[in-house]
Amino acid sequence: MTKTIDVLVVGAGFAGMLAVHNMRKLGLSVLGVEKGADVGGTWYWNTYPGLRCDVESVEYSYSWDEELQQDWVWSERYSAQPEILSYAQHVADRFDLRKDFVFNQKVVTTVFSDKDNTWTVTTESGEVFVARWVIMATGALSAPKKVDIAGASSFQGESYFSTDWPKNPVDFTGKRVAVVGTGSTGIQLSTFIAKTAAELFVLQRTPSWTVPANNQPLSAEYVAEVKKTYASERERKRHSMDGLGLPGPVKSALEATADEREKHYQFIYDNLSPFTFFGSYTDVLVDDEANQTISDFLASKVRERVKDQALAEKLIPKSYPFGTRRTCIDTGYYEIFNQDNVHLVDLLESPLKQVTATGFETEAANYDVDIIVYAIGYDAFTGILNDVDVIGLGGENLREVWKQGAKTYMGAMSAGFPNLFLVTGPQSPSVLSNVVVSLEQHVEWISGAIEYLEKNKFTRMEASRTAQEDWVAANNFLGEVTVHRNSGSWYVGANVAGKARVVLPALMGVGPFRAACTEVANDNYKGFILAS
Repeated sequence: MTKTIDVLVVGAGFAGMLAVHNMRKLGLSVLGVEKGADVGGTWYWNTYPGLRCDVESVEYSYSWDEELQQDWVWSERYSAQPEILSYAQHVADRFDLRKDFVFNQKVVTTVFSDKDNTWTVTTESGEVFVARWVIMATGALSAPKKVDIAGASSFQGESYFSTDWPKNPVDFTGKRVAVVGTGSTGIQLSTFIAKTAAELFVLQRTPSWTVPANNQPLSAEYVAEVKKTYASERERKRHSMDGLGLPGPVKSALEATADEREKHYQFIYDNLSPFTFFGSYTDVLVDDEANQTISDFLASKVRERVKDQALAEKLIPKSYPFGTRRTCIDTGYYEIFNQDNVHLVDLLESPLKQVTATGFETEAANYDVDIIVYAIGYDAFTGILNDVDVIGLGGENLREVWKQGAKTYMGAMSAGFPNLFLVTGPQSPSVLSNVVVSLEQHVEWISGAIEYLEKNKFTRMEASRTAQEDWVAANNFLGEVTVHRNSGSWYVGANVAGKARVVLPALMGVGPFRAACTEVANDNYKGFILAS
């Protein structure tokens, strides 16, 4: 049986829940489709031990309902996964959102009808929905990379994946464990596993920069102070570069003395978010020499925290500028390498050859382990959409269109796919921001667009190819004039073999992006093709 609605929302994370709520407010019939069994998005799917958000909890929450943000109380500076999931579930309960979702339904195809301007959406179980508008609230980091290591299936021990963690706790006590990957997930897992494992082998190809979280319980006094100015502060942060409203730069790093820089960086390191480094000086994200001053400071901290100086050098990133890969926060990561039971396996020094029945083999040695944990990251921005057959005009599949590089206009639509909205899609700030601020902005903008279309009797909206090309070119230009020109990270798709290189997040900043989106809307959605 086919169900017809005005709006279909794919995903029940923070973006999907807000999208369903907003469509309700517009008086439209709406249905959310979620492949999981409940709301929460990334915080539902990712449950590995040690998982915390890298945005302070008082910032990592909705701002669209004042009573909600006044009532909810976070317990720690950087909340752990269970608390964030509990918050998402609380929101779903408070606004009775689950009644407009169907769960355990994975979308596999969505096909556009050029005749009547609707999408037919089919799930894996055979459910069919027809909608005039589709909102893909699927997240930028939702599609795990596939394990492409030779021999992985031959391992006879226990294998675990950070993105598919078992519900029952894994006991690492007395075990020999290998963790593959040293991004944010690998850092969190390794720090946790090192507490009890007999031996931990950390397989590192490209080291990450990570700084102490300085996590702590939030006092009632601090929370009360935050809530006093929540509304005004959040409005200010919506227009900031990072969505966090962190202190901005006042001068060039190269104009400051070495002593001034040292004191400024130390204050950030000890007290503020690691993302403050991005705006520490006016030139750190555009000038290579200025950028190097951050890397030099953070390298000195690694040398302080790791006793073995030869080992410390291997943990220090040297192949990319600061800020062109995700900067992580940790709760004692470098210190685990001072333990006798923890060993770094430097895959640049000795590449990984294969996984074996009993462990893994590098070009230098064989290692026997009981457990292998894969923390190898995501096919960012595009992976989750590539997992669905999205068929637009002329029978074109979005997966094939994006093979030459993902392209959108304002991160919200891709030319040739009318009436299909993307939340925090390619070429939007997304992962280079407080993502809750970014997804709220995007969902609100999409909601405003649908309201405008309904009011003016338009049945079709599509990004023009010219506007899309100009938008992508402008973002790529920023990639060339900033230190991202020397990047080889998942920000440009370099972590997935065969993936076309294109700057995926918008580099312009949250505030300027919001202003650009508002300007387009105020100009009757300039750059979009509207039709009745």
